Amino acid sequence: MRNLWNGADAAGFPGDLGQRVYSSRLLGRDPSLVLHGGGNTSVKTVEANIFGESERILRVKGSGWDLASIEERGFAPCRLAHLTRLATLDSLSDLRMATELRACMTDPSAPMASVEAILHAALPARFVDHTHADALISVTNTADGLKRVQEIYGDRVIIIPYVMPGFKLARLFAELFPKGCTPRTEGVVLMNHGLISFGSTAEESYARMIDLATLAEEHLARSKAWVLGAGPAPAPPGPIRAELASFRRSLSREMGCPAVLTVHSDPACLGFARRPDLDRLSQQAPATPDHVIRTKRVPMMGRDLEGYRAAYEKYFNTWADRADPRPTMLDPAPRVVLDKDWGMLAVGRTAQEASIVHDLYRHTIDIILRAELLGGWRGLSPEHIFDCEYWDLEQAKLRRPGSPPVFQGEVALVTGAASGIGRACVDALLARGAAVVGLDLNPAVAEMLDRPDYLGIACDLTEEGQVSAALEQAARAFGGLDILILNAGIFPGGRKISELGTDLWRKVMAVNLDASFVMLRECHALLKEAPRGGRVAVIGSKNVPAPGPGAAAYSASKAGVNQLMRVAALEWGSDRIRINSLHPNMVFDTALWTPEILESRARHYGLSVEAYKTNNLLKVEITSRDVAELAAELCGPLFAKTTGAQVPVDGGNERVL
Repeated sequence: MRNLWNGADAAGFPGDLGQRVYSSRLLGRDPSLVLHGGGNTSVKTVEANIFGESERILRVKGSGWDLASIEERGFAPCRLAHLTRLATLDSLSDLRMATELRACMTDPSAPMASVEAILHAALPARFVDHTHADALISVTNTADGLKRVQEIYGDRVIIIPYVMPGFKLARLFAELFPKGCTPRTEGVVLMNHGLISFGSTAEESYARMIDLATLAEEHLARSKAWVLGAGPAPAPPGPIRAELASFRRSLSREMGCPAVLTVHSDPACLGFARRPDLDRLSQQAPATPDHVIRTKRVPMMGRDLEGYRAAYEKYFNTWADRADPRPTMLDPAPRVVLDKDWGMLAVGRTAQEASIVHDLYRHTIDIILRAELLGGWRGLSPEHIFDCEYWDLEQAKLRRPGSPPVFQGEVALVTGAASGIGRACVDALLARGAAVVGLDLNPAVAEMLDRPDYLGIACDLTEEGQVSAALEQAARAFGGLDILILNAGIFPGGRKISELGTDLWRKVMAVNLDASFVMLRECHALLKEAPRGGRVAVIGSKNVPAPGPGAAAYSASKAGVNQLMRVAALEWGSDRIRINSLHPNMVFDTALWTPEILESRARHYGLSVEAYKTNNLLKVEITSRDVAELAAELCGPLFAKTTGAQVPVDGGNERVL
């Protein structure tokens, strides 16, 4: 493991807290140490209170912050004296501990302090780093893990037996650390949990973390347990989107809400899913307690949801009666599915959750395989798993009020997504919690947004092969389809019928009508599996009820799409799919309206360009966002009982009225 400390870069982060930010980000950049908000860092400072008195403060990573991008305001300020006194108590529930952590913070607007704040306070060093180093977890989670840790580190670390994170761990740590600490002590190994280093400076603590993690890597290498063999080459991808969408619907029913699924068929995931000993390896605990909370008990092998639910309920009932109070059972749906044909499926209530689940379990696969080579993978006991999964702090989160975004867990697809109304639809759907797939002929659609809930695919909608491939890619990325926005279209310059060439006519029909027909046909099998029913919004045109001269091809193509929508509404109602259309007029911030076309149409009506833009009864300009917001609402609960409708977005048009 490489030490990334750079003195010149570090100089740009002045003060102890600045240095804490810099070294925390270095740790966060290495996924073999820290993943998705895992790990904790802290620094002890002296600060003046409102009375001008000096107080010792522990600045510890706050809840919701990721070490890779943390800022100074991401560290919760806690009174150190209060924390160290808490460590002397014989017992303290974790819920009460959380209350005490909030009470001892000097800034109530700061993020909630980490539940390991007391542990950090118990260490006398100024800087403390805590990671879940993959290499160390591979060593500790074996039958002879304790012996190996002692062999690797000697008296350079203090070894703490596994105790669930929270007050019990902090109390045990406060008791054992002073007894075992020597002048050579550089860190602490929390068995089956993680690695702690500390120092008088941020650089010293960081360097010790890198050195200690490297020793574990070197031990694995010497034991021929570091380099993993390549998995099987994935077979050429076949169409699985309809089967995948059906599985997603069943899985969503188990979760009680729409689920996002991501399919990973790379050699490592496929190889693990096809191991003959998968039952033994995968049905033990995840790698660390942190992973239990995020990925649930164990993966599901294959696609037997009923069998998994029965096993989960048995596991829950085995341990729940000993808890006081008895916890509320979480949904019995898995968060990881291992399938010999598909590889690994990561499941979440959002695309972000599914992405985190994938990253955590992908690291878990390597940890398990290295531990197996080292002497045999051994996870936490079922009792310990239950304690983590049904931690009272996690139960408290479930009881907090609040409604999720309206489209959370749902998947939307937008055609013509790179600009104008399509881009505005992408934004509107993302804002409502959907995972969004954007299709466009413009390759820029693929790089338009960098976030886990967006997938951009360059696609020529007039090529059926490209459409099929794009839908397959979309299904593998998010699991299915709930919402379809048909927006892509072209608007040629004004041309009378007597001057309209056949090639241009056919091009307009191919893009505006034929491509819409193909999209509807190919998406039907996915939409009918949508957990809450499929929804389609067609971006039509004022030209459907009131065509204009010089727009024969455009008007005819949009009228054709409108009729297609009406027939689909008749045919698809029994499949719980509703489909409606919007008829915007004169939306000028789109690629359809070039300056030349705008000038031509304004001149045709004898108006200036500015007057033409507001040539409606309300004298308002219609924007892409206006159309997109209504398109999103048409797919939402307010229109749950509406299908086959045509809604104008035109400011009022005399010819339509």
